[in-house]
Amino acid sequence: MYFKFHYRKNKSAPEVEPYFRLVESYRNFEDRICHRTMLNVGYLPNLERKQLWDIQTRLTNLSNGKTNIFDSADSVVNQYVSQFYKQMLGLKTIDPGSGNVQKWVDADTIKHTQVKEIGAEWLCYQALDQLGISTFFKGLGWDTAQIQLSLTQIIARAVYPVSEFQTTRLIQDNSAICQVTSYPIEQITKDKLYKNALSLYESKDVIEQYLSTKTNELFDLEDKIVLYDLTNTYFEGEKRNSAMAKFGRSKEKRSDAKLIVLALVINQEGFLKYSQIFEGNTTDSATLAKIIDKLRLKTTENGSKATVVLDAGIATDENLQLLDQMGYQYVCVSRSKLKNYQAVKDTPAQSVKTRNGQSLQLQRVGTEKTTDYYLKVSSPGKLLKEKGMKTLFETRFEAELEKIQQSLGKKHGVKKTQKVNQRIGRALQKSPSVSKYYDIEVVEKEVGTVQSITWKKGEREAKEELGIYFLRTNMAVEQETQLWKIYNIIREIESTFRSLKTDLDLRPIYHKNDDATMAHLHLGILAYWVVNTIRYQLKAKGLHHNWKEIKRISSTQKLVTTQAKDQQDKTVEITKCSEPIQDLKQVYELLKYKSYPFTKRKSVVHKPETKKTQNQELHLVMDD
Repeated sequence: MYFKFHYRKNKSAPEVEPYFRLVESYRNFEDRICHRTMLNVGYLPNLERKQLWDIQTRLTNLSNGKTNIFDSADSVVNQYVSQFYKQMLGLKTIDPGSGNVQKWVDADTIKHTQVKEIGAEWLCYQALDQLGISTFFKGLGWDTAQIQLSLTQIIARAVYPVSEFQTTRLIQDNSAICQVTSYPIEQITKDKLYKNALSLYESKDVIEQYLSTKTNELFDLEDKIVLYDLTNTYFEGEKRNSAMAKFGRSKEKRSDAKLIVLALVINQEGFLKYSQIFEGNTTDSATLAKIIDKLRLKTTENGSKATVVLDAGIATDENLQLLDQMGYQYVCVSRSKLKNYQAVKDTPAQSVKTRNGQSLQLQRVGTEKTTDYYLKVSSPGKLLKEKGMKTLFETRFEAELEKIQQSLGKKHGVKKTQKVNQRIGRALQKSPSVSKYYDIEVVEKEVGTVQSITWKKGEREAKEELGIYFLRTNMAVEQETQLWKIYNIIREIESTFRSLKTDLDLRPIYHKNDDATMAHLHLGILAYWVVNTIRYQLKAKGLHHNWKEIKRISSTQKLVTTQAKDQQDKTVEITKCSEPIQDLKQVYELLKYKSYPFTKRKSVVHKPETKKTQNQELHLVMDD
């Protein structure tokens, strides 16, 4: 509430004087600021500016139910406050209990016109604000509308990973994203989202570079260890004209669908350092040479580089040699098992426990030809798994041989030596992992006709070691457990791929052209930055929820719009956020985020006002 005045001719004075009104500001249903006159005060001669300020401040507090313990030392101020307050009570422009007329409503007219989700949206918005992404976009020369739309789209991808068409409907009907980002909801269309996703992808490299540096500064991280791995995702549709979509080895076993390969470099905290998209038929080992120059892995002032942790599929001898030549240290699983190895002298075996309580045996080993550090890892769990698989494959292989043997005794069975050898060859080809251990003898009854076949396991099977694998590195490792712990950080990139594919729904891809495909994948990666920023901070505080669980908790907070009629038959509209449940309060507290984007937004839907006359008006404005 504040004083507003304009100059009028005072009949009792020779000159024009300011004529005062007490006015309250509010927003109408169009979100336009309007003014309501609470009291026509009239002329206030000989009052100073500070006295006017004190009067309007005290009247505002009284109308909102706030009382002062002590009166003002200025008796004139006290007199006017008492006089104006009584006049407003008489006119019923304020509520004598605790507030103004907007709190006097007809209970029968109350209705909730909109209920939208805001919890996860508000959480993601604060994460983006923490990353300073709006300021960065502004530095790229983007205008306010484009920045707000980009924030809206990134948040929508993190919370609702669906198509642009479905995203538009969710924003319009279900989500309060636009109330958080301030982007006009009526301007949201699927075409705008498509176009904006392409704009974001055009700035991919600079955005990734900024976020990589920002997260290191924000959380005081040093990229001493980074992880490099690849995954692929498949397309729905034929993708005939695509240069990127190719048939390849699908990690989801979708041999019927074309693929695209996504390569990621992340640090041990799960934050992305670099990403690149390859054709779907690109082999894992062929990608490192293309991405090594873009790793951006300097971590200290003296120019030292990070240790790169690789999966076995990428760790070819050529790639390891390339890393070594570029000055990088590496840790990987050896692609092949060592033969004729021996335990290194004075390095006794050590035992470590995994997260699930399983005990592993670690032993440093080497051969005359090896120069790298090799660590033999014996895993009981891996032993059981490999034994089970070996038994299954042996059973299948022997069943095939039994079929061939039975055919020899049938009237029209296959008995010709050439045909029998062909069948044995196909059986060997189907089970290469176990057939190499078998000695098979074909006994002929006469030239060109087989009488019987026999088989037995050879001596090679006894030499096979199950349940072991070898870690390889060019680092100078002091303790065997140190190398094992470094390699196990690769679980973080596996978690990243699960989050991208499952939580952020990067599979399958429905886009028809390659540009839209690239933009789709990049938008998912930007959403992952938001997700990992939130989860990293929560994990550091001991809360290890996955993203789906965080969204479930956050979805309990709603934005509710309520309408009611006041005693002047005006429609009062109030928009408020619901109280967060205890689990969501805990999330906000651990992240040090605010619980509400705003406390309350109040507006009045009223009849169109008559056109105002043009008068010179001045008013005193109160700071909140």
